[in-house]
Amino acid sequence: MTLLSRGDRVALVSPAGPAPESKVDAGVAVLRSWGLEVTTPVVERWSLPYLAGPDEVRAAEFVSAWCSDVAAVVCVRGGYGCLRMTDLVPWKDLPPRVFVGSSDVTVLHAELNAVGRATVFGPMPGTSDFVDDPVAQQRLRALLFEGTSSWTAGTAVVAGTARGVLTGGNATLLAASVGGPRWAPPVDGAIALLEDIGEEPYRLDRILTQLVRAGWFEPVSGIVLGSWTDCGDVGSVLHDRLSGLGVPVLGDFGFGHCAGQWSLPLGVRAVLDAAAGTLTLA
Repeated sequence: MTLLSRGDRVALVSPAGPAPESKVDAGVAVLRSWGLEVTTPVVERWSLPYLAGPDEVRAAEFVSAWCSDVAAVVCVRGGYGCLRMTDLVPWKDLPPRVFVGSSDVTVLHAELNAVGRATVFGPMPGTSDFVDDPVAQQRLRALLFEGTSSWTAGTAVVAGTARGVLTGGNATLLAASVGGPRWAPPVDGAIALLEDIGEEPYRLDRILTQLVRAGWFEPVSGIVLGSWTDCGDVGSVLHDRLSGLGVPVLGDFGFGHCAGQWSLPLGVRAVLDAAAGTLTLA
């Protein structure tokens, strides 16, 4: 994965929902304290207030940022909307860039990983998960500037080891993408990262069942589970739906919608040792 250096230019984009101006300002201040030059997105008010502008506008901003003279493109927040604009982006034509986002941005990670672009699943500067969490900030900075290559956390649900490309993200968005124009299961041997927020256990059951029925897990060689914030007691659901897949599963790994979240790369090879609670870039 390409690293950033002091003096690099970073473009912030709003591919999903609008972020509070005060949060964006605070997030930009943090990024600038890292020595980065930051440009901010333009939010266009329109009839659907949960989106940061019309689909065409958000897609055009996204493409313009990628094609400008920047080292990285960073999403200000998730929310909802990425799925609406993903078909408007010429993915194969985008030049290499560092890319950061999470939650709803999962669908953009999938598109970029599919055309050979490594990405970073991490906290976004227009959210409290970044602005109000210095540990999450430090962990993102370490990955972007120093190239963190190993993580130790969590508890084994199913012991074992796996080696493959890191993929996945937010479970709801992965399920919502099934059947889309460029949808495909992960590459053979992939290690799947899964997390979510605000899903009751029965809804999470439905999400995972949809992915199972679609064959999404068939190529997967291992699974790493992040946070399940405001999802209730999901331990039984996760065990029921995932433990029978015949692959190692590592739980409580600390990425996603949680305090002090890890920033993790996607689209790169790694080794999972569930019993040891380690994930290491290969």
